[in-house]
Parts: sequence; structure tokens; C-alpha cells
Amino acid sequence: MTEEIDQQTTPFDSAAFLDKLTSRPGVYRMVDNTDTVIYVGKAKNLKKRVASYFRLSGLTRKNTVMVAQIDHIETTVTHTENEALILENNLIKELMPRYNILLRDDKTYPYLFISGDSFPRIGLHRGTKRKKGQYFGPYPSAGAVRESLHLLQKIFPVRQCDDAYYANRSRPCLQYQIKRCTAPCVGLISIEDYQKDIQHTILFLEGKNQQVVDDLSDQMEVASAELSFEKAASIRDKIINLRRVQERQYVSAEQGDLDVLAAIVRDGMSVVEVSFIRGGHSLGSKSYFPKGSSGSSPEELLSAFIPQYYLGKNVPTEVLISHEFDDMSLLQSVLKSESKHRVLLRCPQRGPSVRWMKMAMVNAEVSLVQRLSSRSNLLKRFECLQEALDLEEMPKRIECFDISHTSGEKTVGSCVVFGLEGAIKSDYRKFNIDGITPGDDYAAMNQALSRRYKRLQKGEGKRPDLLLIDGGKGQLTEAKAVMAELQLDIEILGIAKGPARKPGEETLFLVGRSGEVDLNADSPALHLLQQVRDEAHRFAITGHRQRRAKSRKISPLEGIDGMGPKRRQKLLQQFGGIQEVQRAGVEDIALVDGISEALAQKIYDVFHDEK
Repeated sequence: MTEEIDQQTTPFDSAAFLDKLTSRPGVYRMVDNTDTVIYVGKAKNLKKRVASYFRLSGLTRKNTVMVAQIDHIETTVTHTENEALILENNLIKELMPRYNILLRDDKTYPYLFISGDSFPRIGLHRGTKRKKGQYFGPYPSAGAVRESLHLLQKIFPVRQCDDAYYANRSRPCLQYQIKRCTAPCVGLISIEDYQKDIQHTILFLEGKNQQVVDDLSDQMEVASAELSFEKAASIRDKIINLRRVQERQYVSAEQGDLDVLAAIVRDGMSVVEVSFIRGGHSLGSKSYFPKGSSGSSPEELLSAFIPQYYLGKNVPTEVLISHEFDDMSLLQSVLKSESKHRVLLRCPQRGPSVRWMKMAMVNAEVSLVQRLSSRSNLLKRFECLQEALDLEEMPKRIECFDISHTSGEKTVGSCVVFGLEGAIKSDYRKFNIDGITPGDDYAAMNQALSRRYKRLQKGEGKRPDLLLIDGGKGQLTEAKAVMAELQLDIEILGIAKGPARKPGEETLFLVGRSGEVDLNADSPALHLLQQVRDEAHRFAITGHRQRRAKSRKISPLEGIDGMGPKRRQKLLQQFGGIQEVQRAGVEDIALVDGISEALAQKIYDVFHDEK
């Protein structure tokens, strides 16, 4: 059943529209005066959901702009909310509305395929699963499949050639000569022995590595007992290679198939990192940067991403998510109905799955930083900054200063540098602040700026186009005084966090301009300033912690709760010194007697925090 709403004259008469709108579940489409659908949404109660867009306060800036463009709204009533979710997903993919969060990448993922022939082949497959055989995956890329095939070929000499090549061989190819194939094409191996290699390959792909090792060990003992030492040595080499591959690929003791979705929204950009776990093995991950997600929360991002990503595709039985959202139970129900098997969406709190999520979050963070630092993205932000500050030329080099201390102890000033290519870490500088009243941030800022720009007067270093000061009017006054004393003409901008210290609520002051600089929360210029400011803050904190630890002359291990002298001594003995402990992973540290996984995580965090 479909209800089509007649076009209203501008401005859109929301009161009259809502008065006639049904309270049943369905989908609504917001349309502008060019008859273009600008937003598609679903609702359990259409009247309540659409009415929420026309309340007097509480709307995000994005929704405020969107509502102002509405010419009319069309609705489609559905029997259930599940049907509404599926219809919403289909309409978003078809219409690509500008205000929806859009997943552009919708290609078919590759699988690893073992054919159903008498002498099966193993290879890459993409597309519909029409061929008889077994499919393993999906993998994040064809490269990931090829890497797995390369590893498998070293352990299990199963043919990877296509059927046309296989059917026309009269003698073994090079793969047989280098012991990567047993030449079933010319009958140099029996079906029974070949099937054993196939079964081992399948067990390996299902994550049952130990079962394969046990089976091979039994075969090696039989061969030794029969005095077939060459065969036994060959099996031994297989076991060694299998264990080495297992060390490289096996990440968790948790078995089963699952996906891990980690979402981050920051600096006007968002990312969803999808990690593929199959049979306890990580098959890699892929980063998605949905359009139209600026200003959204991670919860909103996942709620929009999951149906677009999974509906119409293969869904694992479990999907780990970094943030819970309102539609989780609904999505579970729809995915279960579509895939014909149980699907669980959950936010991990404990156990091995927490490790998967941490790994996914790290990958998401790396992907977001790389995207934010991309040259095209940065160029756009620098151009927007020039326009926002009404500068004569686009700034090509920004230097930002911040101060860090603990109750005035071991104060450190940081200077970070950003250019059109991103962070220029070779030009970063730290200043150990001395000779001031402990806790005097203004004096600390004055000293750091003076030391940095006196060098500039001597011809050392490069001149910035914009000086960014992390702080309020007090720090800005010190910057003005230093520039005046050194007779340097550099644009100075102060950035101070708002009362609630939330991103998007910063106060900006440009020296020489009266009043505040007003930038929208979704402004690319503001996102650039936030990125530079956050990096200066991180660099200052890291420098302060290093200086404080050095001055106290204590081991970093001494400050860890639960790490007594005996455990500390045993840990250092096991690893041979503090540097090796610093290089170790959580799992390696937890192998030391008396150190739990929780304590190992604390030790790991001490050496990897803020790096």
C-alpha cells in the first residue's frame, strides 16, 4: 500500500502533512523542488518519526539544512518494520539520496574455491556460486586469496591450474618439479592419496590446524616404522611449514566465522573497518568511508551501514560491532530472515572477541588517519581555511603549539607542523620548559614560542604561514607579545575548547580581527584545525611523560598496579631486558608465569600509549 503526498507550496506545510500522516510502519522519502529525493528513511511509526524533523529545537545542523530543502514528502506504508528496513535499503541503493549515509562499494567479494572433480583444483572465485564444490571466504581482496593460495601450495601440493590446461598435459609441469603439485594430470598420484591432501586443505581452511598436524604426525610415524625415511622427512617438512603458517595467521583460539565492524567518526570524516574472521583465522580487513556521514555518531553510522552492506549478501552467524544502536534487534531479525540462518549482532565486552574488536579499532584509526592525511583531502581543507579566515594566500605551512604538565611538574611545550602533504614529523620540536612558576601556562607558552622563533630570526628553520595556539585569550596574548618582540609578521589563530569541551564547539580568535571566527561544526577548515590541535596535544603529552619518567629514574614497570618486584624480575629475566618487553605483544607477556592476560595488557599499554 502506498500513500503519495501531493506537492506542497514552499515553504513545506509540515503541520498539514503530519495531520494526515499514518502511524503505521513504512518508508518516507523527502523530495526537493526539483523532484529529487534527498533523503530516505524508515520508521516503526511514520507519524512520530517524520514529526521529529519539525520540532523547534534539538535538530543537528545537517538535518536543519535538509529540512529547509523539503518541497514534499512521499511515503510507502509496509506491513512490518522489517519490510520497511528492506525497502529503505533498496531505495537508498537505487536513488543515492545526498543526505543519506551511502555505501558506494558494492562489489562481489572473492572466495577460495575447491572444485568437485575427481582431482579437485583450488583457486580464486568471484561471482555466483554455481559450480559444484566448496567455497571459503569471503576474502577482503583478490590479493588476500592469492596470498592464501601461495601459502597452501607450500604445504599441500594440490593443483591450482585451470581445467583446460590440466586436461591437455602429457608430462608434468614446472609445479611438479618444484614440489608444489603431485601431477595428477599424468597419473603420478592415486585418487586416495590426492584426496588426503584435499581433506587436509579443507581442514586447514576451516581452522582445524591441530587436527591436520595430528594426522600428519601419525603418517610420519608410520612412514618411519616402514623405514620410508624420505617420505617421513617430507611429511615432517609439511608439519614445520604448517606450524610457521599457523604462527603467521592464527590470531585467536576462538573458532567460527564472524565479521568485526569498527566505526569511528572524527574531523568531518567517518570510517567503518570490516575485518573478516573465518575459522579463527583473520583473512584481513577492508575500510569503507561512507558519504554523507559528517555529523553522524558511530551508532548512526553502523545503523545505516549494516543493512546496505549485508542485505542480499552472505552474512556470517555473528557480527561484532563497536557501538550498540537502537535498531539492533530489528536488524538481527531481518538478516536472519534474509540469510535463512541465525545472525547475532553484539558489542563484545569480554573474552577473545574483545581482541578482535581492538584490532579492528586500531585498523580503523590507521585508515582514518591515512584518509585525513591524503593530499587531495588536505588541499581542500587548506583552501577552505583560507576562505574561512579571509587570508590573501592559502597557508601552506601551519605550526601549532601546546603545553603539557602534571601540577606544574616537568612542563613540556610542543610544536607540530602540517603542510599540504600532511604532518611533517621531521620538523616537530619539543621544548623542556624551565625557570618559570610551576603551572604558569602563559609563561610556558611564551618560552616555547621565543625559543622556536629566535631560531627563525637567525635563519634556522622555515617560516610558517599560520601560527595556531592551543588555548584561550591568555595564550594568544603571549603569542602576540613574542611576535612583536621578534618583529615577525605571522598570522596567529587561537583555538580554545568550548565549555563542554566537545568537538565542533571550539572558540576561534584571529589576531587582528574583532570578535570570534565562526566556523560550522561540519566545516572542513575547522576539521583541519582540530586535527592539527589534537596532534600538538598528543605530542606534548608524550614529551611530558617521557621527561617525567626520565627525571624520576624508575622503570616504567614500577608504576603498574599488581606488578611487584618478583614479577618484574621474572619478566625481565624471561625477555632479557626492558627493550624486549617493550617489543613483546600481550600474548607473549601473558606466557610468563604469574602474569595474567589483564596484567599483560597493562604492561603492553604502558609502552604503547599515545604513540
